[in-house]
Amino acid sequence: MLVNAANLDTLRVGFKTSFQNGLGQASSQYQRVATVVTATTKEQKYGWLGKIPNVREWIGARAVQNLEQHDYSIKEKPWELTLGVDRDDIETDNLGIYGPLFQEMGRSTGSKFEMLVFELLKSGFASDCYDGQSYFDTDHPVLDEDGKTITVANTDGGAGTPWFLLDVNRALKPIILQKRKDFEFVSKTKLDDDHVFMNKEFLYGADARANVGFGFWQFAWGSKQTLDATHYAAARAALSGMKGDYGRPLGIMPNLLIVPPALESAGRKILNSELGANGETNEWKGTAELLVVPWLA
Repeated sequence: MLVNAANLDTLRVGFKTSFQNGLGQASSQYQRVATVVTATTKEQKYGWLGKIPNVREWIGARAVQNLEQHDYSIKEKPWELTLGVDRDDIETDNLGIYGPLFQEMGRSTGSKFEMLVFELLKSGFASDCYDGQSYFDTDHPVLDEDGKTITVANTDGGAGTPWFLLDVNRALKPIILQKRKDFEFVSKTKLDDDHVFMNKEFLYGADARANVGFGFWQFAWGSKQTLDATHYAAARAALSGMKGDYGRPLGIMPNLLIVPPALESAGRKILNSELGANGETNEWKGTAELLVVPWLA
């Protein structure tokens, strides 16, 4: 192939098409558990986390519900993936391998948000959320009916393989995926580019700016206990009984059980089986959807 501007542009279009095909093949499980927020600055503050507004009977003047302020923010991180195409491969038409490579490049960039979201969820036992406690903790501070501080748990501990029960029907899901710039395919293919001149290599890449953080801890239960009917029932009861400040019920309805591949069988037995472990009717069948996430392996 003659290496000129026209042929290089044709190659760019072909490589970008392969990239887009791979991007479309990437899974989008993260959208089940994460709310995507568009950011306009490098660091976005979420000081309003910790205050869920409550409707009250209108007696007298309106009561303005000022949002409790927390020093919680998500700072963006830059991400990139770059591939080089040797000029000799273009001149000799040795390009067969590059189509699959660019397809995998698209798939890899499309999977980055999956990895970010589920790595954060998995780290929730040791990573802080807006109230300064670990996202999954036994002593989140909440005000009771009398305005006194009490502690509430959204985990029952354990030392085994982690699993998660979530309410993902809310406007704000348990994880926040903050995007300032989504992945975009770019190239450096001018014949007089310094890198091309010095290394006889054309560059193609994708880059983005994004990061993840925690939403309301009340919407998620994390456990390292054995995934069985007993612990699943305890998780459902705890989440469904969650209350906000001053004893206000939050109406949590757990509807998504998230497990790594190692716990898929246990999850299916709880949510799909007609009978329980001892032959009794399985009361938990169909109470949530099972999501098996390879990124938690």
